[in-house]
Amino acid sequence: MLRERGAALNSPLVVALYNGMSRSCAASGGYVGAQVALTLSISTAANNEQQSHFREISEPSSVEVVIEIPQGSFLKRGSTGKVDFISPLPCPFNYGSVPNYIGLDGDLLDAVVLGPRLPLGTKIRAKPWGAVMMTDRGLMDDKLICAEHSPDAAQREKVLSFFRCYAKCKGWLNMWRGRPGRNACEGWCEAGDALARAQPRHDSWQAPPIEF
Repeated sequence: MLRERGAALNSPLVVALYNGMSRSCAASGGYVGAQVALTLSISTAANNEQQSHFREISEPSSVEVVIEIPQGSFLKRGSTGKVDFISPLPCPFNYGSVPNYIGLDGDLLDAVVLGPRLPLGTKIRAKPWGAVMMTDRGLMDDKLICAEHSPDAAQREKVLSFFRCYAKCKGWLNMWRGRPGRNACEGWCEAGDALARAQPRHDSWQAPPIEF
């Protein structure tokens, strides 16, 4: 954000504005008033250029998501529909998978859909605005974060906080089950990066090679 504001302040529009108002200030002697006007004009120009920059960012292409765990559900299902475990806490988001992609863990690429509760088995086209990088049993396990609109900073932090907690709990569960491997939430990344790491699903795929 600071780099974008700095670039806006150094733009030809703002430089020309500064030079013109400086000459006006010197000619009229109205230093204080000119400086106030100059500050307001620079701020307006910078904001206009920032808004133009954000308008140029196109919305992501939607992906198909199949809901496996509706928001509020206690049942953790896998991509095959089998119940993996019963959680002591309800899932705060709609959780599912993208049926056309296989993640680096060999399972369908996971996806979270923010917004109202969606019934089990719902198929929805959703826009992926980012992804959470997870490690499960030592394998990369990306989670696309989908929503109608781009999540703000508070929503992103809520999602990351959930997956930090989930990684710890899943690690304990894996230890109890005798399933080795590191579990951790590695942070946020671009949705395009997660999709680039995934592979198209082939008809021969039936289930992940290992249990999660």
